[in-house]
Amino acid sequence: MAYMSQDHKKELAPAIRDWCKSHGVKASVAVRNHSSLVVNIKSGSLDFCQNYFDTASAKRPITAQVPTHIQVNTYWAHEHFTGECRDFLVGLLELMNIGNFDKSDVQSDYFHVGWYVDVNIGSYNNHYEVA
Repeated sequence: MAYMSQDHKKELAPAIRDWCKSHGVKASVAVRNHSSLVVNIKSGSLDFCQNYFDTASAKRPITAQVPTHIQVNTYWAHEHFTGECRDFLVGLLELMNIGNFDKSDVQSDYFHVGWYVDVNIGSYNNHYEVA
């Protein structure tokens, strides 16, 4: 059963905050429902929204607008972003998963992980700001 405690978050948070600071990104680290480690990215020098839109547009023509917030698919971040944005998110996910494990068996519908990870870029009421 997935479990993330406040104490374990406190162990992982300094490295995550240092990583964000080194890339000029402001973010907060939180625990949700005692099972997920969540990083909420609020602002920064990297334009994640435009990068995500450009990457999606290159794969297929879309007529939508550039998003103002993104819930990152943590399993496909390396394909949904490019360049420095991808490098930042892949490094962030590696730091969030230090000590985590995945003994899931999808075929038998059995999911067993140490904890889940979520990355949010902005939110529906507080859009991501490029500094």
